[in-house]
Amino acid sequence: MASDSHTELIMEGSEHSLHSSQREVLLEHLFTGEVMRQLWRAGVYDLEVLKPQVDDGGYDLVFETSSIVRHVQLKSTKRESKVSYVNVNLRLAAKPSGCVLIIKFDDELRLGPFYWFGAAPGERLPDITDIRSFKVAKQTRANSQGTKGERPNVRMVPLSKFQKLDKIEDVIECLFGTSFSEAPRTDPSDDSPKLTPLGVCRFAVADLARAGVLT
Repeated sequence: MASDSHTELIMEGSEHSLHSSQREVLLEHLFTGEVMRQLWRAGVYDLEVLKPQVDDGGYDLVFETSSIVRHVQLKSTKRESKVSYVNVNLRLAAKPSGCVLIIKFDDELRLGPFYWFGAAPGERLPDITDIRSFKVAKQTRANSQGTKGERPNVRMVPLSKFQKLDKIEDVIECLFGTSFSEAPRTDPSDDSPKLTPLGVCRFAVADLARAGVLT
């Protein structure tokens, strides 16, 4: 991959190695489609999906609704991989509601589980500037002296800092603060979907209220 903000692919098996670029695009489309489908089911029809033209901002996708803008860095790896950290650009931390999502997948490109690093909608990425907890990343290639230079604007975020999410519905809640719920309805004639905070993500409901997501 040319940049850390692109989907990271672990090459295992001839098909995945030979068609890695095609797989990268496919995984991003599959994930985006799932996000759109879940929001559609929840009655959210104003979602916009944007991609940066220049790949230097630390993110791959922007999801925007009437009240939330999410800059998302995507990483993906096969379910059995042993990835222990993710490189995160400090520029992502400057974006409102910036977040990182690792997508694990199987040989048939079924998505999940997911690993989330972020905060409530409207809140910035957790602080990753402390080099005691988040090491400065290094260049992938060494110079003529065999030394790999540091990348001062990129931090290594351990997988232990991520929250594991089993379902796409959990990802939706982390991204937008709410999720599709089949809660009982007091009015039998009301068949509209409901957006309900399910408490899956680590951030509190109070954070959502402060951000204006819940009223």
